[in-house]
Amino acid sequence: MSKLINLRSFKEFFESSTGGGILLMVCVVLALIVANSPLGDSLLTLLSTQVGFENESIHLKYSIKQWIDDGLMAIFFLLVGLEIKRELVEGELASPKKAALPIFAAIGGALLPAAIYGILNFSEDTHHGWGIPMATDIAFALAVISMLDKRVPASLKVFLAALAIVDDLLAILVIAIFYSSDLHLTYLLYAGILFLIQIGFNKFGVKNILAYVIPGVFMWYFIHHSGVHATIAGVLTAMTLPTTEDDVESPLERLEHLIAKPVNFIIIPLFAFVNTAIVLSADMFGGLTSRMGMGIILGLILGKSLGILSTCWICVKSGVSSLPEGAKWSHMFGVGLLGGIGFTMSIFVSMLSFSDALHIEEAKLAILVASLLAGVLGYLYLK
Repeated sequence: MSKLINLRSFKEFFESSTGGGILLMVCVVLALIVANSPLGDSLLTLLSTQVGFENESIHLKYSIKQWIDDGLMAIFFLLVGLEIKRELVEGELASPKKAALPIFAAIGGALLPAAIYGILNFSEDTHHGWGIPMATDIAFALAVISMLDKRVPASLKVFLAALAIVDDLLAILVIAIFYSSDLHLTYLLYAGILFLIQIGFNKFGVKNILAYVIPGVFMWYFIHHSGVHATIAGVLTAMTLPTTEDDVESPLERLEHLIAKPVNFIIIPLFAFVNTAIVLSADMFGGLTSRMGMGIILGLILGKSLGILSTCWICVKSGVSSLPEGAKWSHMFGVGLLGGIGFTMSIFVSMLSFSDALHIEEAKLAILVASLLAGVLGYLYLK
């Protein structure tokens, strides 16, 4: 008997992602205005303020910005993990036939942008940023396609959501494997023990979500000090949350219901605000035409659209899968353009890619420009 999932949480997640995408746009504009106003220095001082607690054994004192990037974003990754697991149980990733198209499209839409960036930045000191144009921002992408309403088939929205979810999973794997350094195995061992405890709770049918969240918090601490990016703790915790075999709300759905709106209306907009508070300068705009800037812009706009379209074409022509119901090839190209809205995950990877502050700021600006172009072009094309 296949597991049935209560769809109420999915509807709420979809709706809050759409509204969250609109709020994201407001926060980006507001951040740029504040950063380039007389309040800019005060904002940067506030974000660099150290808060927390530390002694010889416990180290939990970081800047406000780092608490947002490493702490609050772990909750975002928890939500992404819950969505991935639910789609694997029931949804667009539940069966090989249904999952094939969004999975392969996400892979093609990640590899081609990375290749474009890698070729343009080969032997450059910015070559490590190849992971930046691989990601699709689910909140922004769903917000744009939802504004099209009935101009596009409903199946196309579901396909884009599934593609973005797989894309997030790929980005998580890339961060864990390629953007982690100085591994401390003892801390990883402690995190692994906590993960096994969570799995054990699942096997024994424990339904209290605190039994998973509390070990997840300690897992975050150990992973944060292990050298692997701490946000991975959110994904691992999500994978252990149990589901039910009927349509009664499961612990997984209950937790998703609790955190969907805070994530989409508070955490992601806050992350967007603090990470797009860029003080613009002439040198930074020059970075748009640098190898790094062009790698990001061409990767997100050209690489994403062609990667997604060509992979879908191969899947359909080979009989592996079929187009979403009511969709045409022109629709798939438009979805590919919307896939170029990188934003949240792209900015996240850019901060892990470079140690040079100017490179990070230039990368953020290139991501903003590329995501804006991808969103506008995708909307106009599909409309």
